[in-house]
Amino acid sequence: MNTPFLLQAPAQGLVDTASGSVSTLPVITPEVKELSIFELVFDPNSLWIMIPLIVMLIFAIYYFVERWLTINQASKEERNFMNNIRDFVHEGKIESAKALCKGNDTPLARMIEKGISRIGKPLNDIATAIENTGKLEIQRLEKRVSLLATIAGVAPMLGFLGTVVGMVIAFHSMSADPNNLNISTLSSGIYTAMITTVAGLIVGILANIFYNLLLSKMSHVVFVLEAKTTEFMDLLHEPV
Repeated sequence: MNTPFLLQAPAQGLVDTASGSVSTLPVITPEVKELSIFELVFDPNSLWIMIPLIVMLIFAIYYFVERWLTINQASKEERNFMNNIRDFVHEGKIESAKALCKGNDTPLARMIEKGISRIGKPLNDIATAIENTGKLEIQRLEKRVSLLATIAGVAPMLGFLGTVVGMVIAFHSMSADPNNLNISTLSSGIYTAMITTVAGLIVGILANIFYNLLLSKMSHVVFVLEAKTTEFMDLLHEPV
């Protein structure tokens, strides 16, 4: 029985019947187009989500730098500041002590100035006045810090929203034209949608890091202010 011609040919090539040699067919690999970061970020299908995320990232960086510099400036203290205050108070030079405080644009100086202005009144009144001033100063330092926490929470959710909407659009397009259903259409819609989730997570993670760094810095400032306030109250108890 003769073997069919197709079964005589090797799987990886064709047999030349005249010479008996085997010739292989060239393997054609499709060219894969590499996408740049710019193309992914500014893809028209996801631009309506990417623009708000970019704006959030800019605001998060700005707020972090601005608050970090402000808090760092507030944590600085003039050398021998409390020693000079102690000397002025013990010598009865109240006006000189106030002038020293006014010359220092820091929360600590404003708190001590408020306490000095209450000298002569009960110590509880002095402590209360300093405490109230301290609360106002801390509130000024914490200004806009909560916005970082908001961005950290909203950005990933916004990115996920973009992904869900993108997936809905991709599947709707395929259902509208079943004859044109192929893996390339599905995959292009998926990666376009997923990029918004990646962007949202990046913005959210950065904003969360910024927020926690500022909280750590704020905790240190609050600790210093409380320690210096206690030191001021102690010097009022010291014998002249």
